Amino acid sequence: MPPKRKKKPPKAAAQTAERQPYFRTVADNRRARFDYDLMERVEAGLALTGTEIKSVRAGQANIRDAYAQIRGGEMWLQNMHVAPWSGGGPWNHEPMRPRRLLLHRREIDRLSRQVLQKGLTLVPLRLYIKGHHAKVEVALAKGRRHYDKRQAIMRRETEREIGRAMRRDA
Repeated sequence: MPPKRKKKPPKAAAQTAERQPYFRTVADNRRARFDYDLMERVEAGLALTGTEIKSVRAGQANIRDAYAQIRGGEMWLQNMHVAPWSGGGPWNHEPMRPRRLLLHRREIDRLSRQVLQKGLTLVPLRLYIKGHHAKVEVALAKGRRHYDKRQAIMRRETEREIGRAMRRDA
């Protein structure tokens, strides 16, 4: 009987533990940061068809007018535009269809309670690829009034002026 050999851990497993997952931002909703006070951010998966994920990976998605909505115990992303994929042919997707967001039940329930009780809304901030999956960063947000927006603009301008003055003096 031959002697038993000790099994060595595979080299690929040791390397993958150190490697960070692939991460690339596809679309950013910068307007939401200006129009809303953001309370809490949540990462949600995105259920897409084959032609949709190909278009998203090609950077052909827009979340500027999108919003999230909870219906029937599920969270849906409305008004997100994903351009039809060029090689899709007759199997292409509808560009503006509602897309399901993938969250744990307890997360959906918690967000649903806050939206109903406090009058908050769910706004997508960015769409990105993490590893092999499409993800959306959704924020619980409260709408800003017009004077709040003006105050934010004034505050930003004064911070810029202070920064310029400090750079000139230094």
